Amino acid sequence: MNPSFKPAWWLPGAHLQTLWASFLRAPATLERTRERLWLADGDFIDLDWHGPHDAEAPLVLLLHGLTGSSSSHYILGQQQALAAQGWASVALNWRGCSGEPNLLPRGYHSGVSDDLGLVIAHLQAARPLAPLYAAGYSLGGNVLLKYLGERGEQSGLQAAVAVSVPFRLDHCADRIGLGFSRVYQAHFMRELTAYVQAKKRRFADAGASQNLSILEQLGPLDGMRTFWDFDGQITAPLHGYADADDYYRRASSRYFLGAIRVPTLLIQAADDPFVFRHSVPEPDELAPATELELHAKGGHVGFIDGSLRTPGFYLERRIPQWLRQQAAAQ
Repeated sequence: MNPSFKPAWWLPGAHLQTLWASFLRAPATLERTRERLWLADGDFIDLDWHGPHDAEAPLVLLLHGLTGSSSSHYILGQQQALAAQGWASVALNWRGCSGEPNLLPRGYHSGVSDDLGLVIAHLQAARPLAPLYAAGYSLGGNVLLKYLGERGEQSGLQAAVAVSVPFRLDHCADRIGLGFSRVYQAHFMRELTAYVQAKKRRFADAGASQNLSILEQLGPLDGMRTFWDFDGQITAPLHGYADADDYYRRASSRYFLGAIRVPTLLIQAADDPFVFRHSVPEPDELAPATELELHAKGGHVGFIDGSLRTPGFYLERRIPQWLRQQAAAQ
């Protein structure tokens, strides 16, 4: 298969590529099994399984992006595509993203590779005979690449794919504040503050005064307009970073790419409205087994082709095909 992507003529521009599926694509209807993974710190992560139950069937872990979930259209579509080739998949919901607030003040962010490691260890134990792969989108892709760089040959994964990655979080916090991208920024601010507010209500209702106090001490949620605002006031202090700069520096996946030791495919669009072109790594920053597929167009987790009557979803063809190639080569 030729990995070239020809964007749909009826979706000109990065923003239509980015937005169309979220608003106009009917989500895939899947039969899934939810598993609640209880963590040692008393919190939980919900996993949604789909596909064959065969103990030896290849298994793909899917990681959603910021304010998404296992029900995001790109996750559902990918699970459907993987099942069509006989592969199992499990979609992770980051803490607090599965439909109910999580139990601790901490949440998720672009650097939660510790949580990813716990999930991968669980999957290895649950299906020890299944080759394990992962695909991450946006924030999920950043976490995945950071994890791969940290773990090197001990990642537990056979291969990985990362899509529309915010390789430099500081750059992306600036990029999303420019032009029409400010619309996305406003959306994310509403969703992120609602995420924290929902946890406050849960803690208040449960009488969890200590947890509520931790969130209250972070200050009021109104008035935050940018990622710099939110990450400086909420993300950084809640997760052990000194400030937004420290968080962005320590969690940006671009700094971990050279240490990746498993075959990895990066799928990126040069017109991504969340990511500057200069934020995309240069070839000499990549590990030998990493392939960068940089398309001129595609938007952010868009990559829609085909006709208006029969739209196509490049990621749902390319990712299963590339993973199948990796499996055949191993």
